[in-house]
Order: sequence, then C-alpha cells, then structure tokens
Amino acid sequence: MSELNIRKAIDKISQGEIRIPAFQRGFIWDENLVAHLMDSIYKQYPFGSIILWRTKEQLKTERALGNFRLPDIDPDYPIDYVLDGQQRLTSIFGVFQTDIEPDVPTEWNKIYFDMQADESMQESYFFALYDDQADPQRYFPIGAFFDTVRYRNATKNLESREAELIDKVQERFKEATIPVQSIETDDRAKVAIVFERVNRLGIELDVFQLLSAWTWSEDFDLRTKFDELAEELEPFGFGAVGEDTNLLLRCSAGIVSGNPAPEAIMGLNGAIVRENFEKIVNGIRGAIDFVRNNIGVEKLNNLPYPTLLIPLSYFFAVEGERQVAVNDDQRKSLLKWFWRSCFSRRFSAGVFTNLRRDLEEVKNLKIHGNSELSEIPCTVDSEFFSETSFSIRSVNTKTFILMLAQLDPMSFVSGNRVNLKEVLKEYNRNEFHHLYPQKFLKHLGFSPRHINRLANFAFMSRADNRKLGGDRPSIYRQWIPSNYQEIMKASAVPERALFADDYEEFIEKRSEMLAEIAHNLRDNGMVRL
Repeated sequence: MSELNIRKAIDKISQGEIRIPAFQRGFIWDENLVAHLMDSIYKQYPFGSIILWRTKEQLKTERALGNFRLPDIDPDYPIDYVLDGQQRLTSIFGVFQTDIEPDVPTEWNKIYFDMQADESMQESYFFALYDDQADPQRYFPIGAFFDTVRYRNATKNLESREAELIDKVQERFKEATIPVQSIETDDRAKVAIVFERVNRLGIELDVFQLLSAWTWSEDFDLRTKFDELAEELEPFGFGAVGEDTNLLLRCSAGIVSGNPAPEAIMGLNGAIVRENFEKIVNGIRGAIDFVRNNIGVEKLNNLPYPTLLIPLSYFFAVEGERQVAVNDDQRKSLLKWFWRSCFSRRFSAGVFTNLRRDLEEVKNLKIHGNSELSEIPCTVDSEFFSETSFSIRSVNTKTFILMLAQLDPMSFVSGNRVNLKEVLKEYNRNEFHHLYPQKFLKHLGFSPRHINRLANFAFMSRADNRKLGGDRPSIYRQWIPSNYQEIMKASAVPERALFADDYEEFIEKRSEMLAEIAHNLRDNGMVRL
C-alpha cells in the first residue's frame, strides 16, 4: 500500500490523472460529512484508504468529480480511476483546490476551522458555513491552506495566538497522507469483480458489524431484526430508516442509556438491548408516526437531519403494545423543538452534546409533562430565504420544503391541492421550480446564485413549469386559474410583487412572508395564517 499527500492528490486530479469512472454513483456527501472528514484528518483519525485502478485506456464515459469537470489527459499517460474513496477524494479536492471552477456553484466545500472551539476528541472543530456566517475573528477558511496568496491574506489580520494555531492546523493537513491501494490491469472483467466486491462486502468493519460480532447472541440476530423493521416501514416510505444501521444504533443507545455517542454505542450490553428491543422499535415507530402526521414527512430523506428521530424515539419508546399519549402542550413543545433545530442548524455542530441535552429534556417532557426542550436559541430572518441557494440535499432547503408543505400548496396550473404524499415520497428536483423563470432572469443578467435563491422556489411540478414556460410572471399569469389569490397564499407568494416583473422587489417581499411563517413555526410549532 502506498500513500498520497493532499497536495499531490490535488495536483493529480487537477491534471486529470485521477478520474471517476461512469459506473460510480457520483458524489452524494453533504457539507456536514465533508466537515466531519476534515476533522478526522486534522485529529489524525483513520479515514479509510482509496482504491485506484490504473489503466492506459481511457473509458469512453466518465463522471465529473463532484461539480468539477476534469481536463483531458495526454493519451500516453496512464489513468487512475477511483474504485473506492470517491466521496473522500472529492471532498478533499473541493475544499482545497483553486484551479478548476465548478460547473454548478457549490456550498458544501466552504469549510471553516473554529479557532475558539473547546478541545475535544469527539466534537468537531470544523464547520460548513456560509460566508456571511463566518466571523473572521473566530472561523478560518481552510480552503486557503494550499494557496499561498490566499493564506497570507486570510492570516494577516489574526492575533499572534490565532496565527500560530492556524499555522499548526495548516501543517497538520500538509503532512496528512491518504492510504492508496492500486490495481494495475487492462482486464475489465477483473476490475468489475473488484468493484463489485468492494461495494457489496465493504472494506472496513463498521461499528454495527463489531457490535453484532461482540455482543449479540446466536438466538438474536440484530441484522435480521433491523431488516424486518425495514420491511415493516417500507410501505410507509421509511424503509431507509431500517437500513441505516448507524441511525438505528444511535436510537438504541439513546433509548437504553440516554447517550447516543459512539462510546455509548460501543458500550451497549447485548442482553439489555435484547430485553429492550421491543421498546426501541416502538420508539422508532412512534417517532416516524409523529413526523408523518404532524409535519408531513414522508420519507427519511425529507428530514433535514435524520438525527431528529433520536430524541423523538426516546419520547415514544414504550413496552408492549401500548402507545404514548401526547397532550397538546407536549405536542407543541416537540414541534417547536423540531423547527428550531432545523432553522438553527442545531445538529450541524456539537451533535452529541446537543443530543444528550435534548434526550434529558425529552425525558422530563415525557415523565413530568413539561421541560425546556424547545427553549433553544433560534434566529431566522428574511436573509435565510433571500441569500440561501436551493440545493435539494441541503439542510436549509429541506427545512424550506417542509415549511412550504405546512401551507398545503396548490398547483399553479390546475388549482388543485398538491399531492404532498407523492411529491415528498419522490422528493426530487423536478417537483420544485422557479417562480421567476431562469430563462427570463438570465436574459436580465442575473447570476445563478441570485436566480437559485430559496425565495424564488415553490412546489411546482415539471408539467406545470413547462406549461408556464420561461416567460416573465406577468405573461404566464394567463395560465393561472381564477382562484389565483388562494393559490398564491398557499405557496406564500406575494401576488403583486410576483406579477410586477420586479425580481428584487419580489425576493424582498416573499422573503419577508417566508420569515413570518418561519417565526410562527419557531414560536408556535405550527403555521397560523
């Protein structure tokens, strides 16, 4: 096994020597996973090796590396295709490289080091932040580490203590190496076998496999139990919960010990988990029922944070066939906590600290009927909607979509209510479109960042969007039914601003409307129209 330092990896990718084969699934990590990887590199934790396939013959079809289109390579040079480790390589390249502009603007690669973070082996020092969230006196952009000019500019105003700290952090990344396993062959059949085995069997022994091997008895197979739960939840759109062993283990540890952190999971006693497994499953079922019935969540992917299910599972965990009765005050508290956690991006940092606190407050709410669960800081203003880009996988966009779902939106063409159950189960970009069409705004000279603001999106099917076309709103208004006022209200759209064809005024007015709705959810747990 060889090693590759980060600088060399960036250079090889920039020069097109390392590439992504078409049979890979593409880049799927979000900004929080990218930040977590940076924390692991800095703390010198193992973060896995990559597997490269070296060949002299370039494939006819390839994938971009995330949003970065790689340059062609000299045909006389060998090519290294990534068989395993694409997410890690793409994250490292996207954060640190400065030579290639992404095809689509990205947010996940803006990672900052918290210079004021308390020393911790568990909590992360690295966070994904928007530029306006990053106080330069506290957060340092690690993307400058391998760019001399940018690094000099970013450090010139730091106090000596912070400057010394950042120099040490930079040095840690310069010294970091990526373990590399290589297979050199032009035999495609051999490569197919390697790739299939990597993806079917996995390379590393994860926590779930360790727990299964160490603690569970022969007459209680945890994998089988989780598979059965996945089958049970699949018809309701939540089969992915039963397949997410990491989430299930955290729910189990949270319910059994009140602590979902890795050390608590590794300390789980097999006999106790077996004894409480019915209670664990009931808690997970109750948590899913709650988010489905009260928030309209139709699948795991709708949730801004799957982590939200952990405290909810604790609240609904109960023995036997009984159910936890929820009174109005408890429901309101749970809903306020849900929305405040989403709008404040509560589980993007300090995850386990926040979870332990929330589990303790959920316990108080469940036993005593009241707690400080929902009393967490949350500020949400119009800039949340006017300055955030729409990205279907991001926390802010998922929160925005669930918020719009609370209004019971209507079709802009038929006037009928949107079938939210179907739309949210499908959950893809085709169900959300611009209110001010891209074509119209591009003609006016607006950049993609300004076009793709949250405030410019609504529930709108591909068919509706095609019908309305790429014209300005005052023109496509003719296709909207006579009950347009009701339609606009159900999507939180200021009708006068929309049809005035003044994009900036529209963004301002709609962002204000959306912020008011967000305040309702934050303060009351529901929308009060």
